[in-house]
Amino acid sequence: MEILRTSGLSKNYGKIRALDQLELVVNKGEVMGLLGPNGSGKTTTLGIILDILNPTSGTFEWFEGQYGDNPRKHIGSILETPNFYPYLNAYENLEIVRQIKKVDDKNFDDLLKKVNLYERRFSSFKTYSLGMKQRLAIAATLIGNPDVLIFDEPTNGLDPKGISEVREILQGFTNEGKTVIMASHILAEVEKICSHVAIIRKGKLLASGAVGSVIKDDVILELSSENLDTLRNFLGTIPQIKSITDKGVFLECEASSDLDAYTINKLAWKADINLGHIVVRKSSLEEEFLQVTKEYNDV
Repeated sequence: MEILRTSGLSKNYGKIRALDQLELVVNKGEVMGLLGPNGSGKTTTLGIILDILNPTSGTFEWFEGQYGDNPRKHIGSILETPNFYPYLNAYENLEIVRQIKKVDDKNFDDLLKKVNLYERRFSSFKTYSLGMKQRLAIAATLIGNPDVLIFDEPTNGLDPKGISEVREILQGFTNEGKTVIMASHILAEVEKICSHVAIIRKGKLLASGAVGSVIKDDVILELSSENLDTLRNFLGTIPQIKSITDKGVFLECEASSDLDAYTINKLAWKADINLGHIVVRKSSLEEEFLQVTKEYNDV
């Protein structure tokens, strides 16, 4: 089932084109990461699909129109910094959210246990760390048991422990069959959390799909020998190697996945080249992101 579809979605702020003809599809059960640098249009996209902002042009549809003009009851979201009453505790703040959402669900204990805040349920919000505040905000999105959860930079500003805690919570939602849409500029977190990704830059969608399909099947080789010029010439004769970059003390190559360490070492030995350094690794989302945005800049 299609949870969300946008068609030609655009947003102008005066002469600034914040979003440019965005075509995006999110299916049920996916964890979709909107990935891009600050100012790329991620938050604008979330604001439009949550009816906070009006698009300049284009349309979007939730749940294939199943809930008519009122799909928001089936969506939980956090945009920007979580805001709660500082002198109220977790229960009291969640009760306010429940009343705003007009739902009967008062089972706050389960929600607070899910985000690891149950032990601090009677503490005032002002005493919470930044990570705890973010986890309370996540609990608030769960009130009413929505089908879709939307988060804007959910790990922004958190320390490593807080990032790990939020990541584990978000990953847990996939086991419950919920659809998650999150915007982030932290590539490593998107790669760890998301099943699908949409790369956005300057309001344009540059690439989208399953994380495994957006990231190339290629491998990255790091190679060094006594003479890098000789090594470079040798590597240029190997058909599987697509590019060679001089990193100073070693050469970095992009190669097809069938070129492994054993094969490259054997070929080098036959060419009378002794490799002093061999590393073979998969391409990362960061490398693919940099390549996609570089191609966009080159257009």
